[in-house]
Amino acid sequence: MSPRSELKDPQREIARFRGRLAFGAGFILLLSLLLAGRFFYVQITEHAHYSTMAENNRITIVPIVPNRGLILDRNGVVLARNYSAYTLEITPAKVHNLSATIAALGRIVEISPRDRALFDKLRDESHAFQSIPIRTHLNEVEVARLAVNLYRFPGVQIKARMFRDYPLGDLAVHAVGYVGRINDSDLKRIAAQGETSNYQGTQYIGKTGIEQSYETQLHGQTGYEEVETNALGRPVRTLSRTPPVSGDNLYLGLDARMQEIADQAFGNNRGALVAIDPHTGGILAFVSRPGYNPNLFVDGIDTADWNALNDSPDHPLEDRVIQGLFPPGSTFKPFMAMAGLELHVITPQFQIHDPGYFQLPGQSHRYRDWKKGGHGIVDVHKAIIVSCDTFFYTLAHMMGIQNIHDFVSKFGFGSRTGIDIEGELPGLLASPAWKWKRFHQPWYPGETVITGIGQGYTLVTPMQLAYAVAMLADNGTAYRPHLVQAIQNGKTDRIRAVVPIVTRDEHFDPAFEALIRDAMIHVNLPGGTAPIAWHGCPYPVAGKTGTAQLIDIGQGQNYNAAKLNARLRDNGVYIAYAPADDPKIAAAAVVQNAGEGGDVAAPIVRKIFDYYLLGKVPPPPPATVKESPHG
Repeated sequence: MSPRSELKDPQREIARFRGRLAFGAGFILLLSLLLAGRFFYVQITEHAHYSTMAENNRITIVPIVPNRGLILDRNGVVLARNYSAYTLEITPAKVHNLSATIAALGRIVEISPRDRALFDKLRDESHAFQSIPIRTHLNEVEVARLAVNLYRFPGVQIKARMFRDYPLGDLAVHAVGYVGRINDSDLKRIAAQGETSNYQGTQYIGKTGIEQSYETQLHGQTGYEEVETNALGRPVRTLSRTPPVSGDNLYLGLDARMQEIADQAFGNNRGALVAIDPHTGGILAFVSRPGYNPNLFVDGIDTADWNALNDSPDHPLEDRVIQGLFPPGSTFKPFMAMAGLELHVITPQFQIHDPGYFQLPGQSHRYRDWKKGGHGIVDVHKAIIVSCDTFFYTLAHMMGIQNIHDFVSKFGFGSRTGIDIEGELPGLLASPAWKWKRFHQPWYPGETVITGIGQGYTLVTPMQLAYAVAMLADNGTAYRPHLVQAIQNGKTDRIRAVVPIVTRDEHFDPAFEALIRDAMIHVNLPGGTAPIAWHGCPYPVAGKTGTAQLIDIGQGQNYNAAKLNARLRDNGVYIAYAPADDPKIAAAAVVQNAGEGGDVAAPIVRKIFDYYLLGKVPPPPPATVKESPHG
């Protein structure tokens, strides 16, 4: 027996072994207790919580985007509609190498430089977790090619999307507007309105015109599906479904054919026209030229197209009907005449002698009449017919600027009309208080004089002019202008007409109204300033021409359009209503830098009046030689 074995203590070894065994058993027991406690906590105490989480992993809530409501004209012609198409979309946050992925996809389907540029633009405007289209309007062959290869591209999907389409292109684009992709500012507005849940899955929203102002009605109610998914997240079956409610269809008062007639009548000229029903405020025509194709904005407009529109000197994106600010020129004179009569500054018998100019007392400066040598003896009736500047210079001086401002504002000048689309400007009806606030300068008598003929600081929109002449046509009553005539409920299909709203109700002396109406009728007859445009017209028309100067050519200088920059030439302006004895339509037209209102604006109004009242477009009236008044 070795000395080492003699030193072993079996009892001590056994004791150590038992201690280790006890410790191991205790440790195992402790772990078992901890595991049992955790099991109890998860399975019993937190059962409801984890059961819900498991159910959420198993069930996915999928929003069902509603069909957007249609926009139609008064005769049912579709101005805005929907169609379905397949898109190839990428969620950047789920893609490891975006450039390589796009390059690989480009070997399966064509991805043009424009597609890539638009994708990059939308990516900059979107969150990384949002799905962004790289190709839209895939055909069936392209869908098939992609479908068999999608397993290679995490974060890439083929989706069926509803797209907005404007089949008539730029026709009435400023009235109808367009939709575009929802951006951050749209999301903030949706959240502020408490509509976030209703826009789940929606990618487009109204940006301008009717599309924007009636977004709530057009959008509808989002539906939902509860979809059971497997461990890979793939749908297995639909558990329940809440169907979406389609948006309301909107019927406008516009007539697409009338829009087309007016568009063609403008030719290559810039300008605006608006026609209105004087007894309801319903808008019958709404033209702003030039226009643009709203379909460019639906998928997201690319940089080149945007720059072309935004940088164009013709400003096609501007809605000239409600945002174009123009001097009214001589179309302001009937309202000045009504002011002078109603305020008893003049009587119907009041006369002046017109030598061809007006002078303020004690001053040598002459304010010229458009007709050299003047019109001789002129009363208010003749002054409107021949557009006598000198008469209205005199009347403005007699009335004073404050009286002019306070009375003419009753026709809506200087205020928004309240039309049912956004972006309307109030124009400018100047006063001494306005000038002091704006320039810290006093008002001068000469500024009052030129205000009397619709020049100076006064600026109006075509919408305001149409609103004001419709008020004359309806004996002092004005209605809120509205484009939408009726709304068809997307759920019940019931159609509800828009109720006209009276916004102004003035009571003018019937004798004064008759006097001004008769003078405006004679404007369109031989001896007036617009006889050629209305030659042979079978119904009576009350109208007033205007020629608005954009620059001061200098006292004593003759106006020569050929020597001026084309964009500094006079605007032609015209207002009218018909039939004069039973008005059914009122209109205002501005043709920019094209000449006199009787020559360029009145013929456009004649064409839409003939269509609306007679159901046809008569041939152009024969050209005749006439004296060319500057009024």
